[in-house]
Amino acid sequence: MKTALITGVTGQDGAYLSQLLLQKGYKVHGLVRRSSHAEGHFRRLQWLGIQNDVTYEDGNLLDVSALSRTIREIKPDEVYNLAAQSFVKASWQQPLLTSQVTAIGVNNVLEAVRLEAPEARFYQASSSEMYGLIQEPQQSEATPFYPRSPYAVAKLFGHWMTVNYRESFGLHTSSGILFNHESPLRGLEFVTRKVTDAAARIKLGLASELPMGNLDATRDWGHARDYVRAMWLMLQQESGDDYVVATGRTVSVRDLCRVAFEQVGLNYEDYVKLDPAFLRPAEVDVLLGDPAKAKAKLGWTPEVTFEQLIAEMVEADLERHSARRA
Repeated sequence: MKTALITGVTGQDGAYLSQLLLQKGYKVHGLVRRSSHAEGHFRRLQWLGIQNDVTYEDGNLLDVSALSRTIREIKPDEVYNLAAQSFVKASWQQPLLTSQVTAIGVNNVLEAVRLEAPEARFYQASSSEMYGLIQEPQQSEATPFYPRSPYAVAKLFGHWMTVNYRESFGLHTSSGILFNHESPLRGLEFVTRKVTDAAARIKLGLASELPMGNLDATRDWGHARDYVRAMWLMLQQESGDDYVVATGRTVSVRDLCRVAFEQVGLNYEDYVKLDPAFLRPAEVDVLLGDPAKAKAKLGWTPEVTFEQLIAEMVEADLERHSARRA
């Protein structure tokens, strides 16, 4: 039985990755940061029915001693670093916290792995936001980065430290440059879930409009369940490497709204209202990934289409709100 340690285990990706690894027979440990709202942290794992199948470890990415102790005690075969301050908008309000957790936190985990479990395989959750002001129409592993938010800058530091530990210390480290990936477990602060939740509430008479920012921004959206499979595949390779994980298809926020509202039989134009408060200080207009390397080397392809993803999210939000009304 292999043992895996997942930081950020209570997040969207952490929950789906835990489910995947448990299905493959792993012993899964999840690093959990102490919080007075701890019960709410586990709702995603509970939604998937695996809350009691994961072993939880107290810890924090900023506490190297706790990270080292945890890794020394559980001796993981694989370490997946998914924890971060991951909301792009919040990174402008909390740039220092974002830098400490999303950047230095990666270095802390890498150092703990180097010292306590150098044979373990390490995965870093990099981000398509690192491309920012895109230098090529479709972004691959070779595309230059141009981060446009404190979050993206912090992610870029973690990405290059992962490369550096591979090249300097010979560790098996991989970075997944994941483009936007969503699911019913996505937080309400993210645009996809904001839209699907609003469509459900408006359909049920719980809301009357949806304030939005830039409707013309486009993203390459996939399902988180597909993307965590790519994470696992990376750590099964003979050596570490970096991979773009994407669908190769871009969709505008406007079309996201259209598809979500059509799922409940409504016209988005009757409910979506532009609100400048939701515009970014520095916008990333287009992101479109080239997953050719992941397809060729990992044998990975996405299985869920954008339309299927949004339909699943809308249905889940309808069920949530209907259950609360019952």
